[in-house]
Amino acid sequence: MKSVLIVDDHPVVRAAVKLVLEQEGFKQIHEASSVSEAWSILREHSIDLVILDLVMPGGNGLDVLERIKAGNLSCVVLVFTSLEPLFFQERCMRTGALAYVAKTNELNQLHKAVHALKAGYTYFTQLPSGSMNTLQRSEKQLIDHLSNRELTILQYLARGTPNKEIATAMHLSHKTVSTYKIRLIEKLGVNAAVHLRDFAKRNQLI
Repeated sequence: MKSVLIVDDHPVVRAAVKLVLEQEGFKQIHEASSVSEAWSILREHSIDLVILDLVMPGGNGLDVLERIKAGNLSCVVLVFTSLEPLFFQERCMRTGALAYVAKTNELNQLHKAVHALKAGYTYFTQLPSGSMNTLQRSEKQLIDHLSNRELTILQYLARGTPNKEIATAMHLSHKTVSTYKIRLIEKLGVNAAVHLRDFAKRNQLI
């Protein structure tokens, strides 16, 4: 591995990740603060490793993962995010990521993950087993059955983002976003859109 792309909208996080990568011997380090910027760099450069956050302006890290997979790009993806691995790690694995590190961990976990990927291994968080109550297990199953797009729209709605802004960010029509909102209310078994935020916060989706 020679070249790497850091995709994160926080300059301080990018600086910390860049330091880790320099210590791991990377010389060609690119940075992107949005989905569109990341995709532009991926098209223009031959990238070996992508360090990817899942929450960014103008889109979502899951979208980047899906596009990398659909485009058969040869880069390896390490997800480095604040989102709870219990709900996102398996989804990222299915979408092609080879490593997942939570930002709540010490940076030495990122070191270990990068080192593992360079050696040809994967690196994922050991998830707790048997620690969820019945409600948590039931709601996790509901979340697991959401598509990546449904989950992304749920996160936008839970943060209070207006339908129009969601439509613009995800390149959808306002009507399509409204349809997704109705579908989410039905799939998650909540009484109204206002309860989507409670559901998302309870399950650490935002």
